[in-house]
Amino acid sequence: MSTNRTWMPAAIALVALQALCGCSSTPANQLGLVPQHRLDLTGASKPIVHTMHIQPVAAPSASPDPWRVSGYRLWRYIVIHHSATDRGNAAIFDRSHRRRGWDELGYHFVIDNGDGGADGRIEVGSRWKKQKWGAHIGGTPNNEYNNHGIGICLVGDFRNKMPSRAQIASLERLVRQLASKYRIDPDNVIGHRDGPNAATVCPGAVLMNWINRTLRPRLRTQLAGMR
Repeated sequence: MSTNRTWMPAAIALVALQALCGCSSTPANQLGLVPQHRLDLTGASKPIVHTMHIQPVAAPSASPDPWRVSGYRLWRYIVIHHSATDRGNAAIFDRSHRRRGWDELGYHFVIDNGDGGADGRIEVGSRWKKQKWGAHIGGTPNNEYNNHGIGICLVGDFRNKMPSRAQIASLERLVRQLASKYRIDPDNVIGHRDGPNAATVCPGAVLMNWINRTLRPRLRTQLAGMR
């Protein structure tokens, strides 16, 4: 399987700069090592120098392809995260990532929990609209999981509890559609902690258990019936 090498070299420096908004307090002192999230929400009300346009999708089922984009990138993975915070949304996480020196929100999608955005709302980040490499998982050969991985972050801390029912419904719907459209193998639907050398518990033990025991098996059945 060949790796798309069209991404900019600056992406490597970007990943080396900082860990994503929170998956561990360990600094990203190795190229591509992105630890466990811990968002810095201080100063969230400060003016934003760079404006990011977020397109909320309140009812994903209303359209057969609500996340349609004009460009195309070779996607091979779906990488699921949690924010490890009680509240948040795409705009808040974008500000946090920019304060760390990142170019913009590292994820492609954010699923809100009702504290910062409507419960279960899927927010589409500008990275997805640009079909741009992600900044969400490192430590992989050739930066494989960033170059070809779609990042989805659920707002909340799921080490000891499940996301809301609305979040789970939106996550499953989004993953099913993306996996079908880009022919992503269910085994490549992973948690952040599944990445090689990932020093993180993200997306939390409880959510990870659901991904392993429920989401992947259900996805295999659903995709088999669609193809």
